Amino acid sequence: MNKRIGVIGIPGKWSSEVLADTLEKKTGFRLLISMDDVSVNLEKRQVWFRDHNLATLDAVLVKKLASDYEPEMMNRLEILRFLEAQGVAVFSRPASIAGLLNRLNCTTTLCLGDIPIPPTVVTENVSEAHRAMKIFGTAVFKPLFTSKARGMQVIADSRSALDEIRAYQNNGNRTMYIQKFFPLPGKDLGLVFLGGKYLATYARVRQNSSWNTTTLSGGKYEPFEPDEKLIELGRRSQALFNLDFTCVDLAETETGPVVFEVSAFGGFRGLEVAHHMNAADLLVDHILAKMA
Repeated sequence: MNKRIGVIGIPGKWSSEVLADTLEKKTGFRLLISMDDVSVNLEKRQVWFRDHNLATLDAVLVKKLASDYEPEMMNRLEILRFLEAQGVAVFSRPASIAGLLNRLNCTTTLCLGDIPIPPTVVTENVSEAHRAMKIFGTAVFKPLFTSKARGMQVIADSRSALDEIRAYQNNGNRTMYIQKFFPLPGKDLGLVFLGGKYLATYARVRQNSSWNTTTLSGGKYEPFEPDEKLIELGRRSQALFNLDFTCVDLAETETGPVVFEVSAFGGFRGLEVAHHMNAADLLVDHILAKMA
């Protein structure tokens, strides 16, 4: 299919490069777009990446907006929303991605959708944060923009807890997102969906004494076969966001499964390592079929 489709991603990063390579193989066109070098002229209704007029593309696939989760991504999504208004198809749509970037946005949607989530309190008040932590016994304080547990802090009920909470807030976390700490059974799960259809599940398995299972903390991907109830929970969760490709992060606890988040960008590496599935190939075929 002779389509000119760019990839919004990070040059040099595996998932971005493999997606751009796959598009080149299937369409003959390759353009990996770093949002660092994109500019928009609202008056002239132009969006440029270096010397490429992005309005001349048929579509763009959004793999990564930035090297890490940060508020700046919301501004970059606005540029993509403007590009979409010029007639360029954007996968997944900026409006869908916007509901996921901020942790509170994502969790609020899950809660309103009757999806089981960890007990959660959000406040700017240190005393209320301390009260929530005491009720939970041990709590995880999570930045609103983060991935792979970066910036998260576990605070237990102790004499120093109030000082720890004040220090956490003063470290750029005015709004404190607080969840009850669940001791995971050595792993949590990523259920991957393409166009709303279930693909496979991988586990992130803890390899050391870290409290979390992320690969940044040494966790390893392994295959996992969930039962139909877990798959249905994942399906209900991702359906709230209308994404083309997504991963639902959940864990099985003593009181039942809980969903931590739905990701707009994850899943590629987990599928590759755990199941030898080429997510880029599957996603490109899906997008080309939608554009046919």
